[in-house]
Amino acid sequence: EYWVRHVREPVRFADAVRALENDGVTTLLELGPDAVLTAMADAAVRNTDAVVAVPALRARQPEARTLLNALGRLFTRSIPVDWQAFYDGTGARRVDLPTYAFRRDRYWLNPTAGTTDASGLGLVPTGHPILGAAVEQADGDDTLLTGRLSLTTHPWLADHALHGVAVFPGTGLLDLALRAGKQVGCERVAELILSAPLVVPERGGVLVQVVVRAPDSEGRRRIDMYGRPETDTGLEQPWTPHATGYLETVGEDGPDLPDGPDSLMTWPPAEATEIDLSGAYERLDEGGYGYGPAFQGLRHLWQGTGGELYAEVALPEEQRAAAVGFVLHPALLDAALHPLLPGVAGEALDRLPFAWTDIDVHATGATVCRVRITATGPDTVSVTVADDTGTAVASVGVLTLRPLSKDALRAAGGSSSNRLLRIDWSPVPVPERADEQWRDGTLAVIGDDTLGLGGSVRAFIGLDALPDDVPTTVIVPLPSSAGADVPSAAHGALTGVLGLVRGWLAEERFAGSRLVFVTRGGVAVGAEGVSDLGCAGVWGLVRSAQTENPGR
Repeated sequence: EYWVRHVREPVRFADAVRALENDGVTTLLELGPDAVLTAMADAAVRNTDAVVAVPALRARQPEARTLLNALGRLFTRSIPVDWQAFYDGTGARRVDLPTYAFRRDRYWLNPTAGTTDASGLGLVPTGHPILGAAVEQADGDDTLLTGRLSLTTHPWLADHALHGVAVFPGTGLLDLALRAGKQVGCERVAELILSAPLVVPERGGVLVQVVVRAPDSEGRRRIDMYGRPETDTGLEQPWTPHATGYLETVGEDGPDLPDGPDSLMTWPPAEATEIDLSGAYERLDEGGYGYGPAFQGLRHLWQGTGGELYAEVALPEEQRAAAVGFVLHPALLDAALHPLLPGVAGEALDRLPFAWTDIDVHATGATVCRVRITATGPDTVSVTVADDTGTAVASVGVLTLRPLSKDALRAAGGSSSNRLLRIDWSPVPVPERADEQWRDGTLAVIGDDTLGLGGSVRAFIGLDALPDDVPTTVIVPLPSSAGADVPSAAHGALTGVLGLVRGWLAEERFAGSRLVFVTRGGVAVGAEGVSDLGCAGVWGLVRSAQTENPGR
């Protein structure tokens, strides 16, 4: 045992350490050839967080390193150290700390989407931030590109929320198509139609697959994009198609430059009136467009004498490094389309990208762009994008816009958030005296009244026979195809319904009414399966029409 001589009587070392602890001593420095007393002091103290023992020397370790380590530990325990004397003669000098306010900025590296080497798994790495790997099928010319989306690996996607739901932007799907086309040598997107929103869940991720089919007789390649949410229940979710289209090759000289490039060389555009953007993103947020900092790239906006819009957009600093990996950064192109939304450039339609046609990219990696948007129809525009010097970056021949309903978002997000739920049918009781509600002329039938609605409901032979005062609801009962030739019945039912839908949408006087198709056996209800294949296709056709024309 080691003993320490006190003033009057000898005491044990452990008792002396505890007495020092009681007196408020926080640091013990051992001046000796090794750390024997340090270990004993650590075992003696009651609160190891409050009292720290530091050895000045350690056996079989360089003395200079051990002494410097002891000085550093003493300094962090608020023991004064004369660093001026320590650095005397070394040329070291003091520097002032930064005087700017400390902000909540991240200085560490962003996580990557994955750490597995794609080439080690027999895949071809793409270098794309989302589509990490590609593989060619051995028995054909199809090519598959795979990736994964999540708010952890791609936190900037949380800044693109529609009605409170994080949605992968349509410009992102276009970028995936452009990258897939580059992989197979078809760098022109001839057409890309978005079929369903790709929702990014708050937890977990979404697996993404892009399939590029073999070339057809004209050299075009079909492209299909699918997504499937990850699950932690062991139950695999089905793949959902999100977009489809066609890719084309470009000539040896590259894609043709867009018409009128000189209009973007002069900036700001001549004879254009600047539009005040104050509060624009606040108004968009009130309308359900929750754009965070990563997507608030619209800097300036002008309107030309012919109604065209000129926009200046830029990526925020924290997103510019990632722009190199994208063909055209989704947040940058999305911000270029914000002038088309309500509350930005005056009166505008509440619509989002639905179909892209004739997209050419002339340069990649842009972070600041000039944009010209020209209306080509009620729901279509053409878009020209140049960099900050006016050099062409990309051109969109035709961009078709469509409304995106909240129901579509809920349906798209339900597969990941409500994995154990399923569609069910619940019987609805017929209201009392319902027949009296039909006597006011709000209900009509096209064709024979096979539903037995009664004499109070007027029947008409076609849409042209409807009166000028169009009923609120027009019902079309579809005849049963049971016992008929199935292909012929299905073709006939679809052809007839398609004609009615087109005629209904073409007439402005029908805009305030609703067209209802009634089938029997065309969809599974409860335990009853599909018994009428002739009517089954009608559900898909009308559902597509509903997506393009909500409420009609």
